[in-house]
Amino acid sequence: MEFELTEEQRLLQQTVRDFSQRVIVLGAKERDIKSEFPRDVIKEMAGLGFMGMIIPESYGGAGLDYISYTIVLEEIARVDGAVALSVSAHNSLCTNHIYLSGTEEQRRRFVIPLAKGERIGAWGLTEAGSGSDAAGLQTTAFLREGKWVLNGEKVLITHGSVADTYVIMASTDRTKGKKGISAFIVEKGIPNFKVGRVEDKLGMRGSDTASLIFEDCIIPEESLLGKVNEGFIDALKILEGGRIGMGAIAVGIGRGALEEGLRYAKERRQFGQPIANFQAIQWMFADTATELDAARLLVYQAAFLKERGLRYTKEASMAKLFASEAAMRATMKGIQIHGGYGYTKEFPVERYFRDAKLCEIGEGTSEIQRMIIARETIRTDP
Repeated sequence: MEFELTEEQRLLQQTVRDFSQRVIVLGAKERDIKSEFPRDVIKEMAGLGFMGMIIPESYGGAGLDYISYTIVLEEIARVDGAVALSVSAHNSLCTNHIYLSGTEEQRRRFVIPLAKGERIGAWGLTEAGSGSDAAGLQTTAFLREGKWVLNGEKVLITHGSVADTYVIMASTDRTKGKKGISAFIVEKGIPNFKVGRVEDKLGMRGSDTASLIFEDCIIPEESLLGKVNEGFIDALKILEGGRIGMGAIAVGIGRGALEEGLRYAKERRQFGQPIANFQAIQWMFADTATELDAARLLVYQAAFLKERGLRYTKEASMAKLFASEAAMRATMKGIQIHGGYGYTKEFPVERYFRDAKLCEIGEGTSEIQRMIIARETIRTDP
């Protein structure tokens, strides 16, 4: 594994950094206040290939390697975690699931417009009674006269109210539990499919989150994604890759908080000097910088293994767990450095703090990550 980015990766990093500072950061505060989905920003990112980063060029994507993908997510999250979350959910969950499990016809019909950013994608697994216990989902699908009939409700779905194309997990054989779950492609506007409550969230407020309701929703037989009863197996693979992306987002949010803290500490004067001169403040910077660098290396390691087709289950969970908790510590320190001002909306550190919390929950909670890491460690210990 190389510890230096390639010339192409450095150029990409600078390009995304410039775009983030020029475009994304400008409306971040307003989008957060209004819970406004960044349609205009999404459109501009689509023009740069950000909406199909890990999809091959032959299917409308940019064909980036996974480390490059994490670089993009980190740079975006550095100024707006909500936009980074939308990019991640669209790329690694919905679009990637259809690309990896879909037929050639499904790839041509759905992946290409998704990768080009012409459509927004959503991925539906979570339900009110099945979050961490994803295998306990209650949404059902059964065949009737050559059509699938969906019934159930999904909650906390990223892009729930704004998406055009959805990947939905449903039980097709209740007697088999998680081995009886299948995945389906559902399009916006299908009869008996409606958007439920749009959530008013703590953080990531610029990224849409809503519930989805299916009441005898009829979809074509060819809407099945992958094989019958193998949807949960495919979903676990998708989640593993998604955890790498969430780790990258966490690193970006933490880095944003660190940079805001540095900027403020150099300008804020107490006792006749900048507070950056005080050891108590310097140690906060030292701890945060160390943890974020370590988190980034864990993210890169997991991305490196994934890119080479090697097993990365444990590494993805390690990256997601450590990075998300490091981001929370970084944002808390960022607020502390700002003092009373950090508790106001005048400075962005409070938004970073609220956004960072989702990283400890989404794509599997920290507790679930610890279970996975322990299981994999025991399994592989000689």
